[in-house]
Order: sequence, then C-alpha cells, then structure tokens
Amino acid sequence: MKVRITIFGVVIIALVAAIFTFNSRNQRNQSTTTTSTQNRSSKPVKSANSGKTLVVYFSRREAASSIYKDKPLPIGNTKRIAGMIAKKTGGTEYEIIPAKSYPRDFKTTSEVAQRELDENARPKIKNPLPDVSGYNTVFVGAPVWWGDYPMVVHTFLDAVDLNGKNIVPFATSEGSGLGNFDSVLSSQYPNAKVLEGHFERGKDVADRRSSVESNVNRWLNGLGY
Repeated sequence: MKVRITIFGVVIIALVAAIFTFNSRNQRNQSTTTTSTQNRSSKPVKSANSGKTLVVYFSRREAASSIYKDKPLPIGNTKRIAGMIAKKTGGTEYEIIPAKSYPRDFKTTSEVAQRELDENARPKIKNPLPDVSGYNTVFVGAPVWWGDYPMVVHTFLDAVDLNGKNIVPFATSEGSGLGNFDSVLSSQYPNAKVLEGHFERGKDVADRRSSVESNVNRWLNGLGY
C-alpha cells in the first residue's frame, strides 16, 4: 500500500512539474512574440510623410525583358514600382547603377548573383551616392535575388547611414515575397524604424500595371501618405 502511495505521489509531482514547465515556456514564447511584433510595427516613429522622402532602388531592364519576351519592358519592374512610390509620396528617386553591368540574359545574371551572394561581394556603384541626411523616410527596393537584396544594394547600405530614419523595403520577384529584406535592414540599421514593406510579382507589373499601382497606393496610404 505504501508503495502505491509513493508511486502515485511521484506521478503527481512529475505531472505538476510538466505543467509548470509548459506554462513557463508558453509565457516566454508569448513574450518573445510580443517583442517581435512591437519591433516590427507598421507605425513609424514619426509619420512617414512628415519629412522628405527618398526612393532608392536597383532595377534591371534586361532581366525583365528576357522574362517577358512577348512584351519587352522599356524599364525594369522595380524601377516601375519606384516610380509609383515617388509619384504618390512626392519623393526623390535614386537609382543604384552598378559600375559593371549584369549580363543581359536572366540565367547568367542569376548565376552571377548567386556567386556574389556566396562571396558576400560588394560590387561597385557607378553613380555618386545621394546625401541622405535631409530625408526622414527612405524606401529601399530591388528584385529579390536568392532571397536577398542584390549585393550591389548591400554596397549602398554599407555606404550610407540610415539610423534614426524610417526605412521601407519593397521588392519584385516571381514568388519570393520580400525575401529577407526586413531582417537585412533591421540588422544594418538597429536605430532605424523598418516599416511595413511591399512586394509585387514581376509578371503583374508587366501585365496588370493599373492594378499594381492601386496596390502600391493602398500600401502607401497605410503608411500615412
């Protein structure tokens, strides 16, 4: 009888300990989720439209044209989105132009992009960098290459200080969403506020421009523009 009571007591203690451990872990997970949500708020420190806006982007016309051979684009997909953003926000555009152009065909460009990513390369930028000191909000957009910003965009990010500003990612691709754009910007500029970004499929930019612009405008409205 004493043995049964002892075993029963051990089982009860183990069960209570298990419940306590589960609740403790759950509370920690909830705390982590809350902190992450707070850091990733769509609300800026200051209203995004309270100061000057800069729209920085990298875009490739050749890449877009090679994908949509039936409808060659006069400009790249990301450049088109950047133009929509500048139009809505009244912002100034700055295009990142690599010193060495990428190959014209998409397959070779993809191979070059992967090699640059693997090597953590920093391709040189051809045009002078903008003075970002007078801007309150900076949009940073590009096509998603291997889940990341093209490395030439990393060259730009390394060269300018966007801490203390609102930073907004935007992207074009065929299904990668924003890739790791959010985390790249948050890591690069810990004292900046990374706002809610936006993604459009390249195919839609080419075929459904009016609808895409409506999507972009709704997103910008949510940021206060």
